[in-house]
Amino acid sequence: MQPKKILIVTHTGDNSSVDAVIRSIEEAGGQAIRFDVDRYPLTTTLTTSFRGNQWSGLLHTPGADYELADISAVWYRRSHGLGKGLQQTADPQFLPAIMGELRHTLMGMLEGLPCFQMERFSVYRRLDSKEEQLKKAARHGLLIPNTCISNDENQVRAFIRRQNGLVITKMQSAFAINLDEEEHVVFTNEVTPASINDLNALRLCPMMFQQKIEKKLELRVTIVGQALFAFSIDSQRVDNAKTDWRKEGASMINDWQPYELPQQVKQQLLAFMAGYGLNYGAIDLLLTPGDEYYFLEVNAAGEYFWLDRLCDNAISRQIAAVLLGNVVRMQPAVK
Repeated sequence: MQPKKILIVTHTGDNSSVDAVIRSIEEAGGQAIRFDVDRYPLTTTLTTSFRGNQWSGLLHTPGADYELADISAVWYRRSHGLGKGLQQTADPQFLPAIMGELRHTLMGMLEGLPCFQMERFSVYRRLDSKEEQLKKAARHGLLIPNTCISNDENQVRAFIRRQNGLVITKMQSAFAINLDEEEHVVFTNEVTPASINDLNALRLCPMMFQQKIEKKLELRVTIVGQALFAFSIDSQRVDNAKTDWRKEGASMINDWQPYELPQQVKQQLLAFMAGYGLNYGAIDLLLTPGDEYYFLEVNAAGEYFWLDRLCDNAISRQIAAVLLGNVVRMQPAVK
């Protein structure tokens, strides 16, 4: 029997989590095929063909060629660095068109692969809607913060008054600003009296505003298939991490602890994941001093490598098991 072939879409600079999953796939008798998209198109080629109404696909890498029809599952993890090196080789006037064709070719190929995927690119795009996430979370009984998404200064001011001024603001998408050739990530921030005076800039760019929830702990719940891996951190003991623990993510990386969620919250989170048909999700929760759990968001490509180290790579083994079909998977959501 031929080993199951798992296509892993990532990039050469990805972290150790990919290697851990590859080891787990191979230890379970599968074959992992790594597609580093930052090598595409300069050293890796992608070809799809239709002959006599029959489709075929070929991934050519520096190490080997792979028939895409043989792929049994896909882990779409990252597509960072797509087209790396083209800036030095392509005519600048054609570069935007070339990059567009690269994205269309790659994502079109992945979307059409007739196999299990964790997850399809279209699912990632759907999850860009934080508004839909909050609706679904509330529908499944999870508490969500009072929220306002708007570019209307007057509506936002009224929302802030209703929360007695205790409000945080954040972007709906991953957002960074390049200053002096350095990337500066825009984190979650508390609304201050000074920032309230700057709300007129909202007309150019809508933002998300939420009531500030008092925190006892912050939780990261990684769900793979139907297995939950929950961890907590006391972000309130470090001043710079109180609003967003990621500001001190590196310095607090060893402060995370395994956490046991109440059974009801587990079932609500699994139902939420099933509503999307998601087989992987990194979910952020807040635990209040009154032991209430608030849902913030799910990231279908959220990192987990530092948590994997705390559970002897159990998350990576579960990812491999889901990709290989050795455990129960979430079924695709009914549209």
